[in-house]
Amino acid sequence: MTTTGAASIDAGPPTSVALPGERRRRLYETMVLSRTYEEAILREYHADKGPGFDIGKGLVPGEMHLSAGQEPVAAGVCALLTADDAVTATHRPHHFAIAHGVDLRAMTAEIFGRAGGLGHGRGGHMHLFDPQTHFSCSGIVAEGYPPALGQAFAFKRAGTDRIAVAVTGEGAANQGAFHESLNLAARWRLPVLFVVEDNDWAISVSREASTSVHTNAQRAVSYGIPGTRVENDVEEVYAAASHAVARARAGDGPSLLEVHTVRLWGHFEGDAQAYRDGLDEVADRDPIPLYEATLLADGVIDEATVRLVREESTALVEDAVDHAKRSPIPDPATATAYVFTRGG
Repeated sequence: MTTTGAASIDAGPPTSVALPGERRRRLYETMVLSRTYEEAILREYHADKGPGFDIGKGLVPGEMHLSAGQEPVAAGVCALLTADDAVTATHRPHHFAIAHGVDLRAMTAEIFGRAGGLGHGRGGHMHLFDPQTHFSCSGIVAEGYPPALGQAFAFKRAGTDRIAVAVTGEGAANQGAFHESLNLAARWRLPVLFVVEDNDWAISVSREASTSVHTNAQRAVSYGIPGTRVENDVEEVYAAASHAVARARAGDGPSLLEVHTVRLWGHFEGDAQAYRDGLDEVADRDPIPLYEATLLADGVIDEATVRLVREESTALVEDAVDHAKRSPIPDPATATAYVFTRGG
């Protein structure tokens, strides 16, 4: 763990927290559910893209960005949130949506472009909006940071202890919106947790080739806020996020948490990844079997629990996929409904 902080911060986040077995199992369950979901979307997305690979064909047309490998970030952060807290995610959003409690059926219907989806089938997988859990995401790089400030400002003005979590990738940390958001949040002491998912690749450009600092946690110092970098371990994420969330709820302002995570699959489905070295070694960094082995060794779960969690996750996910397939396609006559249009 790497920690930096402003002089006003007495101590950095703890390197670990003693979690009860039930909490550890819940973190594991969230990670497995997220992975099960991504595997199902992967299956359905590629089922009818041939011959060859036609991105516009099939039940799920368009681009698809899946989060396999990044589950510890969402599970560790969202375990500390309530449905009243807000999360703005990236174009790779499913793990955060699932961890924050977005309804699987409605989300899947949206991904399939169906009328019963979160956005009535208009947005697709990169534009998921759920007022019930205050979740949103966007296909625009770093777009989620400024809206998170608006949410945090509203929470602070209302005198609540609600917080906003703004997620982006390490490539987006070179965008102006990232720096402007950190500056304003720090200046106004807004209750925001900025999360950077460093999966080593901004599409096909490595962090080393694009970024002048070793970790974006270092950039927090220039805005007078704490910055922490942890590895892709869900309990490390939970420990670091717990400190940042507590600070935000107490009115002490924003923090930045960068997680060195891993993208197990391509930037998008269909990405040949010719730019990426060491692909054969990527599977060894898969966080789910690593955490599963730890919990088994610690006696928190057993093989029967592993089977049960997988079976329950599969049932939930397949139900959501079946619901999406049975949901109606939007009527073309309603094409201008639920969207902004110019008046006549």
